[in-house]
Amino acid sequence: MKKLTFSLILLFMVSLTVNAQKNFHSFKTKTIDGTDFDLASLKGKKVLVVNTASKCGLTPQYKELEALYRQYKDKNFVIIGFPANNFMSQEPGTNEEIAEFCELNYGVTFPMMSKISVKGKDQDPIYKWLTDKKENGKFDAEVSWNFQKFMIDENGNLVNYASPREKPLSAKIVEWIEN
Repeated sequence: MKKLTFSLILLFMVSLTVNAQKNFHSFKTKTIDGTDFDLASLKGKKVLVVNTASKCGLTPQYKELEALYRQYKDKNFVIIGFPANNFMSQEPGTNEEIAEFCELNYGVTFPMMSKISVKGKDQDPIYKWLTDKKENGKFDAEVSWNFQKFMIDENGNLVNYASPREKPLSAKIVEWIEN
């Protein structure tokens, strides 16, 4: 009985350790053109994760996101866009259509990933981690609309988030990048 109890305690502790070690760099995804993308390749960079949509009142934020990316991309910073159709069907296009829209209308050069779900039963594992304190160890943060921004530090830890209406060039985001 003692061996069984000890084994169960050990197994529980190992599972806690494994969960505690999970961070942003633990995930893999696909780029908008279908190429595999390992988020571990971003170690050493601050990452701003944004769920995007092409037919939203906030879509013009692409312009500021691109300006922010161009300003800081050579300073260990990257933006990753995740198109999502979770809010009033404001991202109905295919990956190809979304990529074309972003390039033609906003000159987007920051990495765009394949379209995913950021909430609900089919929520992508990356967004499960971003929004669930049990997963990220920091806080719960429901995605309230398109263009919510999550801030990841150089070590892959979630540090903060900004509401969809927070401008990409806001003091909150710029100060986080610069500090």
